[in-house]
Amino acid sequence: MKTKTKPNLNKKNYHSNEADKQYMSVSQFKSFRECEAKTIAVLKGEFQEPTTNALLVGSYLHAAFESEEAFQKFIEENNSAIFKSRGGKYADFETADKMIEALKADPFVMFALSGEKEQIYTAELWGTDWKIKVDNINHQHKFFSDIKTTSDLYKRYWSEKYDGWVTFVEYWDYVLQMAVYRRVLQENLGQTYTPYIVAVTKENPPNKAVLHFDESRFDFEYEYIESYIERIIDVKNGKLEPKRCEKCDYCRSTKMLRDTIEIGMLLYE
Repeated sequence: MKTKTKPNLNKKNYHSNEADKQYMSVSQFKSFRECEAKTIAVLKGEFQEPTTNALLVGSYLHAAFESEEAFQKFIEENNSAIFKSRGGKYADFETADKMIEALKADPFVMFALSGEKEQIYTAELWGTDWKIKVDNINHQHKFFSDIKTTSDLYKRYWSEKYDGWVTFVEYWDYVLQMAVYRRVLQENLGQTYTPYIVAVTKENPPNKAVLHFDESRFDFEYEYIESYIERIIDVKNGKLEPKRCEKCDYCRSTKMLRDTIEIGMLLYE
């Protein structure tokens, strides 16, 4: 699936299919782990991921902290999804406005979000080229940060990856994201930047926190990537057949039954 030349990445083509073919990213790695068949179908243009309202609201919130210009442009481009025909914003965006207000009213949060916005970096790691786009990077204080939304800061989730109860940060693989970003930045800048997550909840009123990481957490994520990246690269390059998960929207839409299954297997598939 690779070609000889790689596109010079910018904000316009960063999320393009061509860039995804040439570069690995955290979201693509996670997608391969969830379903190889779906990821390959997306890369080949045979399947398109639906845009969810949650993704749109997340982009709305991120744009609010990128710049006033970026925020107004996002609103203009997504006007019909944000505003009701009879006036006013849909409930999810009204909630997002409260989250934005809660963050902007806190000086400590705004310091954690201070720096250059939407910076793109690439690096060769674990046998392939990676791309990252950092929401916020502060070169003076050597840290980078990302806004994450959640329903409740203290909600617990069961994780097969960690084999135990975890926070929303681990459950959604944000530790893995920060680990990869940290390594890519080391390759580019020659220094170790400290990652932070600015978390804000959808509660009324919103809760918030600035989260840091014990460095030992990153070692586990690097080992996790090393355990799977060789196969992922081979699948992406067509050397191995992609496995189907038989659970995702792509697999459900293309599923053809060939046999029965015993009911007990429903617990383990």
